[in-house]
Amino acid sequence: MTSASNATGTLAARFQRLHEAMTAHVARGSMPGATYAVSHGRDVHVEAVGEQRLGGGAPMTRDTIFRIASMTKPMAAAVAMMLVEDGVLGLDAPVDRWLPELANRRVLKRIDGPLADTVPAKRAIRVRDVLTFRMGFGIVWGPPNALPIQRAANELHLGAFGPPRVQEPPAPDEWMRRFSTLPLMHQPGEGWRYNTSAEVLGVLLARASGRPLDALMRERLFEPLGMKETAFWVRADQVQRLATSYFANPETGALDLYDPAEGGDWTRPPAFCSAGAGLVSTLDDCLAFAQMMCGGGARGGVRILSPASVEAMTTDQITAEQKAASGSALDPAFWGRFGWGLGCAVVTHPLADGPFGAGWDGGLGTSLWWDAQAQSVGILLTQRSAYPSMNPVYLDFWRAIRG
Repeated sequence: MTSASNATGTLAARFQRLHEAMTAHVARGSMPGATYAVSHGRDVHVEAVGEQRLGGGAPMTRDTIFRIASMTKPMAAAVAMMLVEDGVLGLDAPVDRWLPELANRRVLKRIDGPLADTVPAKRAIRVRDVLTFRMGFGIVWGPPNALPIQRAANELHLGAFGPPRVQEPPAPDEWMRRFSTLPLMHQPGEGWRYNTSAEVLGVLLARASGRPLDALMRERLFEPLGMKETAFWVRADQVQRLATSYFANPETGALDLYDPAEGGDWTRPPAFCSAGAGLVSTLDDCLAFAQMMCGGGARGGVRILSPASVEAMTTDQITAEQKAASGSALDPAFWGRFGWGLGCAVVTHPLADGPFGAGWDGGLGTSLWWDAQAQSVGILLTQRSAYPSMNPVYLDFWRAIRG
C-alpha cells in the first residue's frame, strides 16, 4: 500500500473511511486492488491498495496503468473543443465536409423495424450532435441482437470497446464505410444514444486535423498536461505496470479474467483508436486532466481550453423532450440523476453514493469526476468491470468521500 495526503480534520477522517472501505474490498476479493485520488482545494489524498492481479501479483502503485474505457470520452471531447477554438471545426457545422459517408442519411421509421423501412433524415448531422450523442445512432439497451439494427451493426464489427476481445474493428476509413451502410435509429438531434457518436468523433477529429487520432491527442492534450502514460496501447517497457482486467460474473459473483497484462489486447497498437473507450492511463495523468477541467481549462500555467469551452462541455445539453425520446438511456434512473454535456455527463441531482460535478465512468472499473465550483476531484481506478450502480466498490468509494 502506498499513500500520500496533505489533508487535515474532517477530510482526513473521510480518507480514513475510504481506506478502510477499499482495503475491505481487497480482503473480500471484490477486486485485486485500486488506486484513487481525492482532492478538495489544496487538500489532496492519493492511495494505492492491493495488487495488480488476483493471486499474488505485483502491488498496486501510484503509477499502475489501467484501461480507462469510457473515461476516454471527455478527453476526446476536450480535443474536439480545441479544434473548435482553432476554427477547424464549428459546433453547428454539418459533419459531411469531413465525413462524406454520413451525408444524406436514411432513418428507420421504427427502431425495431426492418432496415429497409426508412425515411430521409430531416437535416444533416452536426458536430454538436456528435459531441452530445444526438447524432441518431448508438447502443440499444436490452437483449443483444434483439433488433435488426443491432444484428446488422454487430455483423459489421462496429462495436469498438477499446481493442475488443473477439473481432477487432477495421481501420477508420473502412469503419466509416461500413457504418454508412446502416440507417440511423432516429432523426439527428432528436434523441440521445450512447457510445457510437464517440467512435464517429474519433474519425472526425483525425480527418479534420489531418493527424491520426493517437498523435493528435498526444500532441494537443497529453504532452501539454504532462500525461506521459496515457495512450491507446501499452509499450513493452510498461507492461509490468498494467493491471489485469476482470469481469464480475453476474451469476457466480466471481472475477473472471477479461484481459491479461502480458499479451493482452492493449499491448499492441489497435487498427481503430477508439475515442469512446480505447485509452490506458494512470492516476496522476487522470488527475492532471481533472485539475485542468477544474481550472477552467488551465493547469500549471498551461492553458488547454478556454473557460467558455469547459463550461459548454460541463453544462447539460439535452432537453427534457430529448431525454424522454431517449428512453432509459443507460439505466431507468439515469436522467433523474444526470444530464449530458459535450462528451461527458453532468450531475443534476447528487446522491450520497454518487459522484459530483461532471465527468464519466469507465466500464472496466474506473471513475473520473470533478467539480470546478467546489474545486474537488474524485478518481477511482480499478480493473473490476461492472456497471457503476451495481458495483459495490464504486458505491462505497463515493459514499466514503461524500460523507
